[in-house]
Amino acid sequence: MNLLRTKSVEQSIRDTEEPSHRLRRELSALDLTVFGVGVIIGTGIFVLTGQVAKDKAGPAVALSFILAAVVCGLAALCYAEFASTVPVAGSAYTFSYATIGEFPAWIIGWDLILEMALGAAVVSVGWSGYFASLLDDIGITLPSAIADPPGEGGTVNVPAICLVLLVTALLVLGVKISSRVNAVVVAIKVSVVLLVIFAGLFFVKGANYDPFIPPSEPTPNVEGLKAPLIQEIFGSAPVSYGWLGIFAAVAIVFFAYIGFDIVATAAEEARRPQRDLPIGLIGSLIVTAVLYAAVSTVVAGMQNYKQLSTEAPLADAFKAVHHPAFATVVNVGAVIGLTTVVMILLLGQSRIFFAMGRDGLMPPWLSAVHPRFGTPYRSTILMGLIVAVLAGFIPLSELAELVNIGTLFAFLVVSLAVLILRRTRPDLPRSFRTPWVPVIPILSVLACLFVMINLPIETWLRFIVWMIVGTVVYAAYGYRNSRLRQRGDDVPVKHKS
Repeated sequence: MNLLRTKSVEQSIRDTEEPSHRLRRELSALDLTVFGVGVIIGTGIFVLTGQVAKDKAGPAVALSFILAAVVCGLAALCYAEFASTVPVAGSAYTFSYATIGEFPAWIIGWDLILEMALGAAVVSVGWSGYFASLLDDIGITLPSAIADPPGEGGTVNVPAICLVLLVTALLVLGVKISSRVNAVVVAIKVSVVLLVIFAGLFFVKGANYDPFIPPSEPTPNVEGLKAPLIQEIFGSAPVSYGWLGIFAAVAIVFFAYIGFDIVATAAEEARRPQRDLPIGLIGSLIVTAVLYAAVSTVVAGMQNYKQLSTEAPLADAFKAVHHPAFATVVNVGAVIGLTTVVMILLLGQSRIFFAMGRDGLMPPWLSAVHPRFGTPYRSTILMGLIVAVLAGFIPLSELAELVNIGTLFAFLVVSLAVLILRRTRPDLPRSFRTPWVPVIPILSVLACLFVMINLPIETWLRFIVWMIVGTVVYAAYGYRNSRLRQRGDDVPVKHKS
């Protein structure tokens, strides 16, 4: 068994030209940047700001957002090199296949389900909560049985299911149509964020920033499986506030940036991938980092950090200063904004399944392209149905942190893969080169590991179980049906080893 056979960059690119698997190149650099902004601005800005400021960082919450952006930025520089060099659908899965080998690539593809499919389900449940709240404001109250998440008073989350099915249909109709809808929604979403920033400035009180970094306070020791791994490794007691609280908050607000790597999954649909993908990846991250830092700073100045809401901090901050009309606008923006997050996460996951189906590691019918719309419609529909079931029927509150660890693991592997490909294929044309190699990739790996060990032990155990299940699926199906194995492309690799 040769589990480390690699698929050459040239072969990956040739596969994109097969008529039955050819996607339409319709996305510009602006489209890709807007996709990135559309998926990043969501739960993080509308929910996490209050939770992190109140429990971990105080008014210095903006520093946690900036540090999380730095972690993602290091990974983004590595993604940009790969995406412009290997402009093929699949993102980290495809990059791993070209550098580390087939089995690691499978593991990454399996891992990305945690980021995208589970992430889409978690966000759609959050959207459902905002949607039900808006209906309640206008006098329409949905029964808890069909509006609340399962495990939290609900039986089936009907609004979440409807949202997932709606965006699935939109994705099937074409990536260009999806990008136009996304552009309109992102414009509304960014307008709401700018409204919060500029309107909120009029209600900022300097006293709310004093102290900007509150002194550290010990928090009750979290015991057992819910304790952060770092606590068990180093025996450090958890604290809130101070610099340690700011660093601890990074592991939480990291969720706010999840999804920027989805820009790389659309590499095969970019018009000029060598130029446009680095712009989309890095540009969307810069824009959203600035917006996150500004919003969190303003909200922390509007209301004392210990009084901030942990459910709807932006809207409730305006209610606290007696401007409920602004709060309503924020809630509308949250409902509209979270729609595109779900849509783009589904887009990314369907492209990964498409790439894995084309390679034979998943059933080949997943790589079928619609003759009229030019989209991988079967993988899109399959993922839509899976996410609809997860969002509608499965309690997800205990699984949300799996999204973080799955994403961080992918970032870590891509960062390592840059170093490997620089060594094994130094001759490969690279339109974008990660600067300061090997420093940037190594820093990216260390930053990802730091955030990962701040996650609970139970999250690590669930992640390991998920990886074991993935290994079994690969052994049962992927290894035997690999197109690379069937073509005999792994023979040269065997002779080298």
